[in-house]
Amino acid sequence: MRLRYSLHKISTKENNPFNAAEYSWFKFGDILYAEKFAAELFSGFIEEHADLILSQTDIVILPSPYLSIPTASNFLCSFFKIKLNEFLFQNNRKACSESKIYRNQTYTEDYGGMNFEQRIKLISNDTYYVDKNFIDGKYCIFLDDIKITGSHEVIINRILDQHSRKNNCMFIYYAELSNTSIHPNIENYYNYFAIKSNKEIIEIMNRTTFRFNTRIIKYTLNAEEKDFINIVENFNQFKLSELFQLAISNNYHQIEEYKNNIEVLNQKLCQSIYKKGNVKPSMPQNSLLV
Repeated sequence: MRLRYSLHKISTKENNPFNAAEYSWFKFGDILYAEKFAAELFSGFIEEHADLILSQTDIVILPSPYLSIPTASNFLCSFFKIKLNEFLFQNNRKACSESKIYRNQTYTEDYGGMNFEQRIKLISNDTYYVDKNFIDGKYCIFLDDIKITGSHEVIINRILDQHSRKNNCMFIYYAELSNTSIHPNIENYYNYFAIKSNKEIIEIMNRTTFRFNTRIIKYTLNAEEKDFINIVENFNQFKLSELFQLAISNNYHQIEEYKNNIEVLNQKLCQSIYKKGNVKPSMPQNSLLV
């Protein structure tokens, strides 16, 4: 049996069932709100499904699919897992485990403005992998931040069916579009609610609670070169190096739209290392430690 739970229902364009600015900050990397939303989501979920959870022997939780760079929902999932394990501990149950659906993404477009058919066509070109032996026989919780058209849920169900996985599972969302007469581009309304310019991007990335995720890295790499330079000039070398390493780990250097800015970033890092070498010529340089 495959069930679904969502904390908030989006039924009108005018009335936000959650704080739209906080949601936007969350989507662009502020994990303070990932933790807050996870606590709210778990509280609502367990109030409704405590008996179901306590009836399971083995539970595995999986965030939305990604390759190397975590999505915003991955941080939501991590905080949700903490709450879930505390609940299982309090009830003398075995802790849940965590797995992952690997995804090789093939596009740079932002599907937040697309309808169901466009999303399915876009994400169906990606390749997905899940460790079917690890999840076999476990109760699977698939956690995501928002359900707009259900396209990712369709893909996950397809993956399970292709591998003949008959797992009972639960799809959990912080929010869900319940009014199908509202165009799916409302997702971008929420994603960009508090993001109007590079100024907001820079401000978020300098917060102590900021962590890189897929959305903000793609947004940054997709900027015009002058805007990209304006953004990265506000960061220290450690953050620049992290951005570079995450980008290449996801093979973004092989995507035409991102190549130029990644090369700009690489040159900037090399220049920083060279300058540092001139200041302290006697010290050996290691780019991985800069």
